[in-house]
Amino acid sequence: MTLTKNKMIREIGRRTRLKNREVQVMLEALIEVWTEALVSGGRIELEHLFVLEVQTIDRGEHSGMLVSGQAPRYIQRVILRLSKQLKERLNHSGGLHE
Repeated sequence: MTLTKNKMIREIGRRTRLKNREVQVMLEALIEVWTEALVSGGRIELEHLFVLEVQTIDRGEHSGMLVSGQAPRYIQRVILRLSKQLKERLNHSGGLHE
């Protein structure tokens, strides 16, 4: 099952009895805050869930060539580390579910 933004809005609205529009505004603000934090080199940590951070990788002097020119020496990627609690729940869930 894929949990889309719209499905999240509906489910959070159902559980909290907030209007879907209120949940949507909150969720969009959350996404904006998280994006700004990551772009500025920050880190997002949700206790008992995950840590999300940007890692800068130095590919060295000979990083290779692209069709349009030189490949960048430094690249950034987002790293997601699961909490111990989430790892345990996933390991005890009996496998993957579709």
